[in-house]
Amino acid sequence: MEGTPGLKLNPYELTRRGQKWLIIIIVLFHIVGLIGFAIPALQPFFMKLVPWHILLMLIVILYSHRPVEGKFIAFALLIFSSGIILEWIGVHKNWVFGNYTYGNTLGLKLDAIPLIIGVNWFLLVYSTGVLMQRARIRSLLFRVITGAVILVLLDLLIEPVAQHYDYWQWANNIIPLKNYAGWFVVSAALLFLFELFKFKRQGIVAPVLLTVQFVFFAVMWLIS
Repeated sequence: MEGTPGLKLNPYELTRRGQKWLIIIIVLFHIVGLIGFAIPALQPFFMKLVPWHILLMLIVILYSHRPVEGKFIAFALLIFSSGIILEWIGVHKNWVFGNYTYGNTLGLKLDAIPLIIGVNWFLLVYSTGVLMQRARIRSLLFRVITGAVILVLLDLLIEPVAQHYDYWQWANNIIPLKNYAGWFVVSAALLFLFELFKFKRQGIVAPVLLTVQFVFFAVMWLIS
């Protein structure tokens, strides 16, 4: 079993082989996505696949978590619902992130908010939370702040790609600084919730997903 020297492994942690196959799925489907978006003729088809891709990553992360328990499901539902509520406030009141609206790429909407965005918030918060859990950072506050900074850096890569492929659109095509401040505050609050649940130490699948997201959106930004 792999792990950081000096840290006790979770006895329920997924086996190396199990983690390996989940990581292969993560990397493979992101590579396929990059190829699809890099070919103009395929872009409309791959834009329709975006919600399904996010759902696949959800299945991967849900399967990777050990042990499967009620509090994990409760956490996932809490982050999902919090994400939807915050996005609703953001879109309809412009209070959280700024003045923006969602396009059609993220799929089915409820009152102008794509339901998949709640899933995406869960994936990002959980993956970052596990990364901080595995890091040698003793301070809870520092873990939360570091994780929030990481998610803001990821959003810096996501924003230009999101506008280009109609994930969402900003008023006057200007991304306000308020968006990044909002991302930091929301991310910190949700990561604090992750800490409160005190999950057993997890494997590397979720941190790999977060890392691949950085690479994916960096490449997407370059080819867009």
